Amino acid sequence: MFVRTFAGSFVVAVVGLIVGWLYGGGTGLALTAILAVLEVSLSFDNAVVNATVLVRMSPFWQRIFLTVGVLIAVFGMRLVFPLLIVGVTAKLSPVEAIRLALDKGNPDKPGTYGYLLHQAHPAIAAFGGMFLLMIFLDFVFEEREITWLSWLERPLAKIGRLDQLSVIIALVVLTVSAYTVAEHADTADPHRKATVLVAGVLGLATYLLVNALGELFDTDDADDEDEEDLAATLEKKKTMHVVGKAAFFLFLYLEVLDASFSFDGVVGAFAITSDPIIIAIGLGIGAMFIRSLTVFLVKKGTLSEYVYLEHGALWAIGALAVILLITIEYEVPEVVTGLIGVAFIGLALLSSIVRNKRLDTADTPDRAAVGV
Repeated sequence: MFVRTFAGSFVVAVVGLIVGWLYGGGTGLALTAILAVLEVSLSFDNAVVNATVLVRMSPFWQRIFLTVGVLIAVFGMRLVFPLLIVGVTAKLSPVEAIRLALDKGNPDKPGTYGYLLHQAHPAIAAFGGMFLLMIFLDFVFEEREITWLSWLERPLAKIGRLDQLSVIIALVVLTVSAYTVAEHADTADPHRKATVLVAGVLGLATYLLVNALGELFDTDDADDEDEEDLAATLEKKKTMHVVGKAAFFLFLYLEVLDASFSFDGVVGAFAITSDPIIIAIGLGIGAMFIRSLTVFLVKKGTLSEYVYLEHGALWAIGALAVILLITIEYEVPEVVTGLIGVAFIGLALLSSIVRNKRLDTADTPDRAAVGV
């Protein structure tokens, strides 16, 4: 199963490294490899979070995620999106934006592609930060049978009974960010605060829209059932594969989620090289491996075996959301972001292993009693 799941990723890696070498020689090859490894090492939490969503999708939509989704992630987010951002912020035509990108240039030098992309970072961070924050808040405010940090998750779930609390908190966090971090940013942009507010609201609205559409089409076939059966039907659907329109909107949700994880990495890659082609190739290879890892986790049943992994990944999302909002003004190294995510997931994995051993020990006497 491992070879079959990761075969496409290894093929893409080989082709990407060859293209990197043909394009930039030995230096291009080395930079491509470094960016690919960096993307994989810092995005493991992305794979776990994606797996929590992908497990609800049918094999067909899982294949769509690994094919069409990869094209969106590699060419859309790693190549087209940065060009679009630079074109919009600098008011350039697509041809001019591409020409500017191919000129490379120092990211610290005004007017270059890297510099313009860095200038657009506050809007990117506000959008991605609010989208991820909503995912985290909806998770911690939802009552669930299994809790990881029970001393904190259970009280938060009780507080979460207040309707739309996650939206209220997200708007408060956005307002505070805009009037503190963005307000004091050392920048010549007089509209920084307004930009952060608008981008943050758009991130929140995108989450609400995609999430609501997915739930709408997921429950359409339950409209004719009476109230008693509806709760049971919705509970059952949590363990079923969604199909049709519901699966499509879940796919869109997954793509926006993946994009939110990718925003900071694309901008941060300019610390390694200012060549957008090398960045797209290197991060694209890493994105492909993350996609394969996501599918592998689903097929292996890792999330059901280690039940706290989802919790660790969602807490990592909360941390990343806060970090993105901080980076509106302050620079946070990619390594720090990655280590925080790995720490949450590592602790959740250890907790899951301890839980499984405890349950196995508790079952041993019962098995001995029946002669097992």
